[in-house]
Amino acid sequence: MAEQGRGSHVGTVFLAFVAGAAVGAGLSLLVTPKSGEEMRDSLKELTGDTVDKIKEYAVEAQGKIRETFEQGKDIVQDRKAILASALDAGKEAMALERGRLKKG
Repeated sequence: MAEQGRGSHVGTVFLAFVAGAAVGAGLSLLVTPKSGEEMRDSLKELTGDTVDKIKEYAVEAQGKIRETFEQGKDIVQDRKAILASALDAGKEAMALERGRLKKG
């Protein structure tokens, strides 16, 4: 469980890093002396690259969330089976004790 927490924290930090890098790159483009058309082209390219990276990270995050959900579902199913077995054993023990008390 602790590893999952670290994974989401690392993902958040990484996404923040990418966003910061994109903002920094955008600002550097704005302060460099270029013509308006060159600057627009540079911003379009940067924006396209950034959007592509964000989409890529979103798909990865969805995959990790789906995987974590499936693992959680498996854990719940395992616990449910253990609980059902314990409940059946308890019912059986009660039935045996009732039978013993009726005979006694």
